[in-house]
Amino acid sequence: MKQLHRQHVWLGRILASDPGRKRFQQAGKATISLISAVFTMLFLLKLFDHTAITPAIVSGMVGMLGIFVVMDDTTAKKKVTTPLIGVAVAVGITLGSAFAHYSLVVNILLVGAIFSAFYFSRFAIRYFSMGMAGFMSIYISSILQLDVAHLSWFYIGIVIGVMYAFLYNFIIFKGSVHVLRRSMRSFHIQSNLTFTILMKMIEDPDTSSKRRKLLDRNVRRLNEYARIVAGDINENDLKKLWPGIEPSQLRLYVFDTEMLIQTLTDSLKRLKELDALEVTELRRLLVWVLRSLRDAEVLAQDYDPRSLEEAEIAIQGLRLLLSEMLNQEEKPEGWVYLLRRIESIANHVLEAAITIQESLKVSESKETDIESNDESLDEEKEDKPEEETRSLNPSTRKAIQALVAGTLAIIVGELIAPAQPYWVLLTTFIIQIGTESVGRTYMKAFQRSVGTVTGAILGFGAAKLVSGNSELEVFLLFVVLFLAFYLFTVSYTLMSLFITMLIAFMYDLLLGGISMQLMGARVIDTIAGAAIALSVSAFVFPKKTKDKVADAFDDFLEELGGYVSSYIKTFTDIEDKPLTDQAFDLDQKLQGIKDEAQSLLQRPGSMTRSGIGRWVTVVTAINYYAKHLLASSHRKVPAKVSDELNSVFQQTEEKITHNIETLRELLKEKESARVFWSLSEEREKIETLAPSRLKSQMDLIHHLYYVWKINQSIVALGEELGAEVKETQTKG
Repeated sequence: MKQLHRQHVWLGRILASDPGRKRFQQAGKATISLISAVFTMLFLLKLFDHTAITPAIVSGMVGMLGIFVVMDDTTAKKKVTTPLIGVAVAVGITLGSAFAHYSLVVNILLVGAIFSAFYFSRFAIRYFSMGMAGFMSIYISSILQLDVAHLSWFYIGIVIGVMYAFLYNFIIFKGSVHVLRRSMRSFHIQSNLTFTILMKMIEDPDTSSKRRKLLDRNVRRLNEYARIVAGDINENDLKKLWPGIEPSQLRLYVFDTEMLIQTLTDSLKRLKELDALEVTELRRLLVWVLRSLRDAEVLAQDYDPRSLEEAEIAIQGLRLLLSEMLNQEEKPEGWVYLLRRIESIANHVLEAAITIQESLKVSESKETDIESNDESLDEEKEDKPEEETRSLNPSTRKAIQALVAGTLAIIVGELIAPAQPYWVLLTTFIIQIGTESVGRTYMKAFQRSVGTVTGAILGFGAAKLVSGNSELEVFLLFVVLFLAFYLFTVSYTLMSLFITMLIAFMYDLLLGGISMQLMGARVIDTIAGAAIALSVSAFVFPKKTKDKVADAFDDFLEELGGYVSSYIKTFTDIEDKPLTDQAFDLDQKLQGIKDEAQSLLQRPGSMTRSGIGRWVTVVTAINYYAKHLLASSHRKVPAKVSDELNSVFQQTEEKITHNIETLRELLKEKESARVFWSLSEEREKIETLAPSRLKSQMDLIHHLYYVWKINQSIVALGEELGAEVKETQTKG
């Protein structure tokens, strides 16, 4: 199987999908927990000759919510929240069944649950989970008209649901250790298949546009997988899985591998344009380097050290070829820099792999059982209080919006569907979750509406097709439920589609039949709920999309400032400060910008009118340059520079920090000096004073190239905002 996924891209893509199988595991746990709770409760009901099936429905709901809505950041906190979900459902069922015939009270309870979920989330995320569980239990109580006389059975069902959720979440499917192992496997498969595509492109210079597009897609996926893996790496899991390896070592290996592939992708295009790939020896060496790195099973327990020896020899061969070119009187124009980048980053990957293997060897004789205190430390850390600002707290603003939207949804629901008035409210609530800006609300409302319409058509047809075959309908019900959970983070449209199909099957099972009018009513309710959520988001304490995008830009620039400053200081400060985590953080913050700007970028002509498209493009380039700072950094080289160079480095760090901070102030529309420094003077001094390549172990000109590119991009953005650019700082 290992050889197959290297040879067949399609197979590797399938095996690498869903890094760590997080989506599969989460969807599987929620579905199995629901099934177990339902059938256990049905068995008990039948054992005691109880005819109602509603306690089984409630039990299944708790089993599902106990996994799906528990969103705490540590396992210890999740273990506390899970039973609290049961408490929230018990309170909701009690109140909902007690006041089921008093619509006004039920309305107040439902809106109150929504308001509480958003408002109290400012203190801890578990309060949102509890509010959501309370809302769902009141909602179920109202539509099923639960009888207060059966409360004892509901409580039993709630306990069973909580027990199964706890069992599957923390006992049977416990441990993020396996998630980390599977995440690394997905990353390796994805990187290996991308290596394979690159090798084929090198061997066949006449590459088709189809293969280039395939390569670009796989490079983007690898970037996504690298972010996921970096987030999964923690010290506790590493001690259990690969004792001796430090989190920083593994993150650096992941980063270097991703950057090597990204560098190769960009460099090969340029080398092809320069006809460099016409040189047979260069093609042979590049393929040799890639194949040796691809075939090295770095984290395997039965690791063969000869695989890295071959990679070392291959990189040495590329280095010798590069040295020959540098010693030629007529150097191939444009080749040298590209090959130096490839050789440098390939060598980083090799060094990171060797370091990992040496750490594994050292730990083989020292492996001991180590209990983690990470979670206890996390528990001891108190949440930092939010800074008080004049603007409304986001959770308070969201709670007020939910209060207004919930009230409107109930009124509209009563007008258009008196028999099922709360479907509009449910849609409104779901769309408001995780949507802080008007643009994000619009995107979610649109996706929900499209998914519901499509799901209603497919669900109606499927339910009609299998109507009367209850066993098959139950099976299909669980299948579409699993698919809804599995695709939740991939496509909200598809998730909505499967949820609507699920409702169609439930209606056919519980109501004994389904009609087009019934499904049509649910579609109208969904569109009405989406419209209400969007309208309230736009007119009640609105958070404009451009403002949210600006906040995301500010977060990125803040992280960039610390990152670039730390990098420049590595030339003058002996203290070794790893920058890998900051590089991955920049990646995450760039993705946050793209997510927030999605609704703006999809509007026809909006990129031209708003300038957001231009900003996203420039910031993407800045992130690319920032990652290449670390990828081509001067690792393991003592920081020895002259006093004059030291002074230039300090000036460079001060000016670029000033430029980034000034750009942040301009984005916030604050009054500032509006002056940017071009760094041309500092660049000229460094290029003059830097020792030659033959006299120094580190090439300062090479290592600072992307610092200048980052500053040029920042200055360009500043000029677009009306700032002045100066060459020299006047003193006095």
